[in-house]
Amino acid sequence: KKNGMLEVKAYLKNGENKEFVRESVDTSEPDENGRKLMDIVGKQMLIQAKIKDMTLLNHRILLEKTDI
Repeated sequence: KKNGMLEVKAYLKNGENKEFVRESVDTSEPDENGRKLMDIVGKQMLIQAKIKDMTLLNHRILLEKTDI
């Protein structure tokens, strides 16, 4: 937690493993090619995945790869 803000880390489910993909996710939006992850300064990452699970108490979003 920095300056009272919640920092969420994004992970991608890859089989039985969870692979770290992005730190400090502020916004997650649907996109025609998956999910757009953005941080507080506007840096974006597009990932071909859907949200599998989101646990804000643990500051974590788990994504699952999709074939779009």
